[in-house]
Amino acid sequence: MALVKDNILLQVVRGTLGDQITIYERNGQIIMAKKRGPSKKKPTKKQLEARYKMQVAAAYARVIIQDPEIKAYYKSLAGPGQNAYNMAVKDAYKSPEVQNIRFEESTVVVTAKDEFRVAEVDVRVVDAAGDILERGKAVLGRNSVEWYYKAASLPVGGKVIVVAVDLPGNETVREVKLE
Repeated sequence: MALVKDNILLQVVRGTLGDQITIYERNGQIIMAKKRGPSKKKPTKKQLEARYKMQVAAAYARVIIQDPEIKAYYKSLAGPGQNAYNMAVKDAYKSPEVQNIRFEESTVVVTAKDEFRVAEVDVRVVDAAGDILERGKAVLGRNSVEWYYKAASLPVGGKVIVVAVDLPGNETVREVKLE
């Protein structure tokens, strides 16, 4: 590895030259190093999971951008150097987040967020024995973050199960015990 100082030619060059040298910048310094080859280590379980997740996200993106409306939606969110495909992969890679579940009398209020869009929130009310008493879709509130579900009853000792789903179909499940 070599550090480059005051070389006009290499101030603007980045990348790999042939199969020999890689030029890159780290912490404001230009570095020339031998090109790295593929790792000889066996991938970890976490790396394999990340690779699989990326394959699924890429497959979703290839299919979903065939729909002109959804492609336009993702394209509208793209920044410089990005396109609808990049945004679709990014959306498919991350699941939505259920930030909070609270109760206003018999209404279940769910705060769900996704970097792109939460498509739906499903609410299930379960009694103490584990039987589903009711289930239904929550309605999106005016602030586009809170979802409202009017339950017939919230039995003591039971629980409320909330499933937030984003556009690619990623699900996040959270449950709250009723006291």
